[in-house]
Amino acid sequence: MKHHLLVSDFDQTLSFDDSGRVLCDILGIRGFGEQVAGLSHLNLMQEGAELTYLLRHDPEFRAVRQEQLRDARWRVHLKRNVATLARLLERGIDDLRFEFYVVSAATEDVVFAALDGIVAPDHIIATQLEYDPASGEIASVACVAAGYGKVAAVEQLRGARRVPLNRVIYVGDGTSDLHVMLHVNRGEGITIAASEVRCVTKRADAAYP
Repeated sequence: MKHHLLVSDFDQTLSFDDSGRVLCDILGIRGFGEQVAGLSHLNLMQEGAELTYLLRHDPEFRAVRQEQLRDARWRVHLKRNVATLARLLERGIDDLRFEFYVVSAATEDVVFAALDGIVAPDHIIATQLEYDPASGEIASVACVAAGYGKVAAVEQLRGARRVPLNRVIYVGDGTSDLHVMLHVNRGEGITIAASEVRCVTKRADAAYP
């Protein structure tokens, strides 16, 4: 059987919601979109890592605890048939075998909880936070799967499973996915845009908003 990797983003690709906005709704924090836009304009971090930056450095977001991140899953609405897609890929299609992975700048706590029972934790690469055992607050960031970090994650998966780049399929929705889409395109893999963002759809092989 021909072995393929299907790698997908999470926020607004497998879900309808951005986990950062969901978290802000829970905490009553306003102006998340403006804060993200401001950080992007300053080029302080890889695009897609704005929530991680706020969680570590913004006074309002530093009050967030692990339990609140996990609770955010109840307001993250997955798109239809994500579970069906995961089962279909696991069975394979004709002589094609797929391994389904999620690579996301969202935090592990949110993605693990939202995809519980659908995608195994060892098939998810997301932002890893470390917590202070005494206070419960976020103490450090161990890994951020954003921007070029997604390229590194795809290459790590591909190398471990010895899958050529032309058998990688990547699905994403926003400008933070462009680096990995361009990387996959250069290797003659397949890219799919799950949005109508023009700069993304222009570089994808197919678009399904």
